[in-house]
Formats: sequence, structure tokens, C-alpha cells
Amino acid sequence: MSVEIRVPQLPESVADATLVAWRKQPGQPVSRDENLADLETDKVVLEVPAPISGVLREIKVQSGASVKAGELLAVIDEAASATATAAAPAPSATAGNGKAAVAAAASASAASSASAATSRAGPAARRVIEQNNLARGSIAGSGPGGRITKNDALAAAAASTASAPPAAPAAPAAAKPAAAVPAAARAGRTEQRVPMTRLRARIAERLIQAQSTQALLTTFNEVDLTAVQELRARYKDSFEKKHGVKLGFMSFFVKASIEALKRFPVVNAAVENNDIIYHEYFDIGVAVSTERGLMVPVLRDADAMSFADVESGIAGYAARARTGSITLEDLTGGTFSITNGGIFGSLMSTPIVNAPQSAILGMHKIQQRPMAVNGQVVIRPMMYLAVTYDHRIIDGREAVQFLVTIKDCLEDPGRLLLGV
Repeated sequence: MSVEIRVPQLPESVADATLVAWRKQPGQPVSRDENLADLETDKVVLEVPAPISGVLREIKVQSGASVKAGELLAVIDEAASATATAAAPAPSATAGNGKAAVAAAASASAASSASAATSRAGPAARRVIEQNNLARGSIAGSGPGGRITKNDALAAAAASTASAPPAAPAAPAAAKPAAAVPAAARAGRTEQRVPMTRLRARIAERLIQAQSTQALLTTFNEVDLTAVQELRARYKDSFEKKHGVKLGFMSFFVKASIEALKRFPVVNAAVENNDIIYHEYFDIGVAVSTERGLMVPVLRDADAMSFADVESGIAGYAARARTGSITLEDLTGGTFSITNGGIFGSLMSTPIVNAPQSAILGMHKIQQRPMAVNGQVVIRPMMYLAVTYDHRIIDGREAVQFLVTIKDCLEDPGRLLLGV
């Protein structure tokens, strides 16, 4: 019996997807629920599981093609697996046939090992593995559960290139003088053309849209995080024991931002044609960097969340974003965003607004710096803050006071409890 494999239902508002890669080829056996192919949308990567066990008989759509929901992708022959097993010749007692059987078994074992290694790799890592023809079973994964990350695959590719033996020199031509090697052909000057992923193309489109449709301006300030660090040091163990999640910095910044948004509602607003839409709720987007690109999942009604709820929500979104299981609904909406370049060592930056929002807060690296406090020079943990805003509706006075409010709340966290 033959079973058709079709594109699953795509997320709402997603018209089509790109077939990134086939995990199986025609003639190969497949198991029920085994991933056959990866489909990439603007935000998420979807897997196409096999509904039955059998043999992949035919592929209807090649890698790189755009597909829509319900479109025919492939055909699986359910009876082919049993037929192939029954038709296999019995091993002969001769030495030659014995060697052939051993070789075939070794080949099958290697293929099985490679398939298992590939199944533990994310989509980005699998593309690197395939492009560089790596020995997939030999790559050690550093991700959760031994999952192979893109960095693992890139490191393996670099090691493979470095260890490759040099090609044997060709015999010199006696009749012709040696020609100069063009610069473009010298070792180390290779080029590789790789098409943008759908997510990367979408990110580029939105960034260009924000800069071309909004009057973006950035204002800066700095905050002394001594009080926040002391509070975290005092309660982090009991907080984690009670709530099962670590007390990070982000929950303080989310809460401080909400307090500032309440005082300056226009920063939480958006422009639509000639109208200003004031959001009377606080859906805070938190930027998460993944192998596929930047994602901004949204904490909905963050003003009603506790510090533990915020930390749990961010940790859950980050894990799902990096494993490709985050949904489009998690990434839509949002009235204000926060991005933290400090985790990569950034000291200062000008973040770009996540349109149609009107402002974004940029966090940066915490650095010990000498500061003048009460006439004395002391060393304090300082962070530069940046707010990029749409100057069409947010004036400089409001943006500066908004950032000062965040600074005050962080330097005296008691304000977050008292609302002052």
C-alpha cells in the first residue's frame, strides 16, 4: 500500500514554506514518526514525520522549493520494506560471499550511525554537515542531550579541512614555463554562495522597513546595578529553591520598563496611518539569539507577572526558540521590546525598533568602572542603557524621562514594589 506525504497545516498567516532538506532519499527505509524533511517558514522550522513505516518510494518536491499546505511531497510504500527483506539473498558459505556480507553489514551499520547522528542535529547544523560532506557519526554534540549544534558542525568542517592531505603535485611540463596562479585561485580565497534562510530574509525585510518608515532616534544613559546585584546575591538561592528558576537580570529590566511605560504611555503606543494607538496592556518582547537568527517572543500581560513568571517565561521561550519548537503565535504582537547585547560583550549600541512598535530598550555589558559617589571615587558595576524610539510620536523629553525612570527603578529596586 502506498501512502502520500503532504505538507502539514502551516501556522496562521503563513502562506507557504521552503523545503530546506530531505532527511531520507528514495529507496531508504523509514520508521513511523521519523522526520522525513524540514520545512522552514518565516519564523519556525517544521518537521514532516512519516505516518507509517516502509520505504520512501518517490520524492515529488526537491530541496529549496516553496510549498503550500496540503501539497504532495513524497510517497511511501508500506509493503516495500517487507518485500525487500524477503527478496534479500541468503548468505553463502563461500569466503567471497562472507566478505561481501560483512562489508554490506558494515555499510548498513555506518549508514545507521550517520542517520542517528544527523537526527540529533538541528537544521542549521545539518546543512553544514551536508555541504561539507562530513563524517556525521564522528561529530560530538555539545547541545542538550548530545544534540549537534551549528558550531559543532562548523568546528568539524574546519578540522576536516585542516587535516586533509595535500594533493599530489602534478608532473611539471617541460615544454611550457610555469604560469602565474591567479589571485582568486590561491588557497584560502574560496567563496561560497548560500541563499538566505526565510527567517534571515524576513529579519532583513523588517529592519529595512523600520528604518525607512520610522524617524528613529536613540538616547543613552547609564545605570548603577549595585543594588540589583546585592538583591540577587541575597535571594538567588532561596528564589531558585522556591520557584525552580534562576533569578536573572532580565526580570528587573522587564519590571522597570513596565513602570516606565505606565508613566509614559506613548512609548507603549504605535502609529497606524495618521492615528496613534495607545495600548492599555503590556506585552513585552524579549529578543533571543538563535542559530537561525534573532527571534522576539512576547511575554503577554507582563505587568501581571511575578519576577518568577518573567524568568520562567523567558527561559522557556529561549529553549524553544533554539530547538525550533517555538510557534508563530509566540512571536506575534508585542507593544515594547528589550534586547540584551551585553551577553555578547557589547558595551554600547543603537538597537532598531521592532516595527510596528515605537521603542526598544537596549541592555549592554556590565562593567566595573570608577564613579564619583558623594564626593568619593568608588568602583561600581555600570551598564549603558539605550532607548531607540520613533520620533514621530515620542518627543526627546519623553524618551529621556522614560529612560531615567528605568534607571531610578534599577538603582533603587524598592521603587518597583512601591510604585514610586
